[in-house]
Amino acid sequence: MDSPVEIPYQGFIKINRNSEVSVYLQISNQLINAIQRGFLPFGTKLPGTRTMSRILSVHRNTAVSVYDELFAQGWVESFPNRGTFVIGKNETRPSGMKTPEQKHLENYPKQAGFSFRTSNILDNPFERSPCEYIFNDGIPDIRLTQIDQQSRIYSSTLKRKAHKIGQYSQDGSEFFKHHLSKYLNLTRGLPISKNNLLITRSMEMSIYIVSEILLSEGDTVLVGELSYFSVNMIFQKAGVQIRSVPIDGEGINVEEVRAICHRQKIRMLYLTPHHHYPTTVTLSAQRRLELLQLAQEFGFIILEDDYDYDFHYEKSPILPLASADSNGMVVYTGSFGKSLAPGFRTGFIVAPENLMAEMRKYLGIIDRQGDILMEHVLGEMIAEGEISRYLKKSLKVYQERRDRFAVLLQENLGSFLRFEKPSGGLAVWLDWQVPVNLMQLARNCARNNLFIPKTLLYQNKNLTAMRLGFGNLNTDEMEKSMEIFSESVKETL
Repeated sequence: MDSPVEIPYQGFIKINRNSEVSVYLQISNQLINAIQRGFLPFGTKLPGTRTMSRILSVHRNTAVSVYDELFAQGWVESFPNRGTFVIGKNETRPSGMKTPEQKHLENYPKQAGFSFRTSNILDNPFERSPCEYIFNDGIPDIRLTQIDQQSRIYSSTLKRKAHKIGQYSQDGSEFFKHHLSKYLNLTRGLPISKNNLLITRSMEMSIYIVSEILLSEGDTVLVGELSYFSVNMIFQKAGVQIRSVPIDGEGINVEEVRAICHRQKIRMLYLTPHHHYPTTVTLSAQRRLELLQLAQEFGFIILEDDYDYDFHYEKSPILPLASADSNGMVVYTGSFGKSLAPGFRTGFIVAPENLMAEMRKYLGIIDRQGDILMEHVLGEMIAEGEISRYLKKSLKVYQERRDRFAVLLQENLGSFLRFEKPSGGLAVWLDWQVPVNLMQLARNCARNNLFIPKTLLYQNKNLTAMRLGFGNLNTDEMEKSMEIFSESVKETL
């Protein structure tokens, strides 16, 4: 048995006197760590409190508090006239335990000691860059969100009503669902009640829950020939077969969908009909009706993702397919509060009540606590008209940015590419009319302080295109970014 004074306590007990954690807890936690990892084996005698205080240069009362903490947590026991010992029946060092002479107390393990499944399907596709200017795929500008005012509303609700909100369950805030269902009825023509709503943290969570319940390994899911990569990752993880369908100026090719349905069983069709991702094309009214008829005829689910419904400019947006669904074939997902600060945004699913009951079971597993306070705040913002005011203000700014972005594109690169000024959303689809290596173009832009993520680049033997967001750029940033972009294009050609 090691003598208590031979163990190099100073070597593995480090005290940070600027830490918010009290000194005695720092010491006791590190001693417990040493016991758990075999540095202080069962039966080790600890120095007396006077000796320990001298070794660690702390007050004796601190050492006393350390031993009291170890005793309270059941790591040591004291015997009169004998001392304090690490609790354990084995009085010898267990086989394989490291001695102080062999190795100091190591850090947390770098690798798991067991095998586990890995998946490259879920590798993070998003990149980061130190560049000052960034083109994204259509993300709102956080600087327009009036976060101070939103924070005041949150704080006021917390003070006034937190005690009245009650306990959260997987059903979420009934208050929020009631007002959100009315809001969706008025703005998107969805004739629903709160019983048709599931509140989630994001669009991705919504799609994940839908795929877990409605898809089985080997099912076939149809997506646009160009589709949202995050959703495709979720589908691939579910083990389904993904088939792509061509997209044209009116959206997805319905005749091709029909032809595929005649050849094989289709479980689901995933759509972003308001503004197809990434091309921003709006699905025509006639094709919407045809798809609803096909879904009823062949029994496939339509998963409608309305990721940017709130952002429309010259005219009223086309209503979702779900608003015209009378046969229960459409599951509708969307986001709420994209014009607000990031912490105030949420996702939701709209579906028939029997399917909603099953979805709540899954939500109860992955997000049982939720954020009932935030949901209550959002419900109040709907009831008081704050959401509509925020959206109206931001839409005016985003429309001005869209118009300016279109002018800059035409002036600087009009001879190299073709694009349509989008009727809504926060991104533009660029179809290149000249041969250009998009990866090389992105590298040239990065050298000049403009970052273009690879997820915005679409290039194969039949297509050279990009999706560029404008919503996050003010006028000065937009002009500087376009200057870098156009110069990099000429350098790449």
